[in-house]
Amino acid sequence: MESTSPSTPVPLSQAHVRRLREVYRSAGWPCQDLLEIELLAAGLLDRVLAPSGHESVRVTAAGLAQVAIGAQRNRARLSQHEALVERVAREMGRAGRIAWRGLSLRAQVPGGESEGAMQWCMCKPDVFSIRNTSVADYVEPVVHEVKVRRSDLLADLRLAAKRAAYLDLGECWYVLGADARGRCIGAPDEIPEDCGVLMVEGDRLVVARPAARARRAALPFGVWMALAKATPVAGLDEGCQGLLAANDA
Repeated sequence: MESTSPSTPVPLSQAHVRRLREVYRSAGWPCQDLLEIELLAAGLLDRVLAPSGHESVRVTAAGLAQVAIGAQRNRARLSQHEALVERVAREMGRAGRIAWRGLSLRAQVPGGESEGAMQWCMCKPDVFSIRNTSVADYVEPVVHEVKVRRSDLLADLRLAAKRAAYLDLGECWYVLGADARGRCIGAPDEIPEDCGVLMVEGDRLVVARPAARARRAALPFGVWMALAKATPVAGLDEGCQGLLAANDA
């Protein structure tokens, strides 16, 4: 077994941590690329020579510690994202809307060989809401896409097809969280003009730019079926029936 001793620490990226996880879950066959060289130099991987002469790599104790730190960071980011999603969904309820989280919905986006052709795709908005109304043409569907990390925001802005799917469903809003210093992760002018922008400012959600009004009059039957099968976020009137029963008693 050949062990390396760390010299100058290598700044670890998500790609480094992901490679450590992959090596830990695998037989450790070497890739012999720059990423592996950096991990070996940092003492996070070891080279192991088998009696047969085959070489493999294994994660060191220091490497496992980095994997654990990365897992903790991912859970913290996910918790931050989930908290903001819940906050937006609750705000929609307070505004008299019915909101759902994590729905998988079908939408139409431009595609195909001929000009103007459309194709179906699946999309999963963070929050989808409609007006609490009994008239199908007045539901005014709205999609909220929540971002708490700038890198995720920039990556998402490059996905024009994803944004087109959201716009096919209704109004589309980006909700921009704040970083560790309380600064917003993006600016309104970075978001396409056909999308609205909500920004977290302290304990408030502030409209930085309204969304373009959606022209959809009614939701497709497939979307109605998805809503019927899902459970909406509890609204402010939750439990009213129980209060009525108590009054009757």
